[in-house]
Amino acid sequence: MNNDEKVTIKINDNGSIRVTGEVELLDGAGSPFKIGSTFSLCRCGQSNKKPFCDGTHKKIQFESAPRASE
Repeated sequence: MNNDEKVTIKINDNGSIRVTGEVELLDGAGSPFKIGSTFSLCRCGQSNKKPFCDGTHKKIQFESAPRASE
């Protein structure tokens, strides 16, 4: 990864965690997941594709919209 590249992690309102940029995502044993340069992680805990988002948050009406403190 070029040091000038910036990884962005966005907490979507009522939804997933969106990761954009070249990162390595590892499981608890240290093995890498196969991912692209943009992917979404589950935040509601109900996805059938954990750790990835499958859109279940919409079906269960997950609500959470945290804001960064100033």
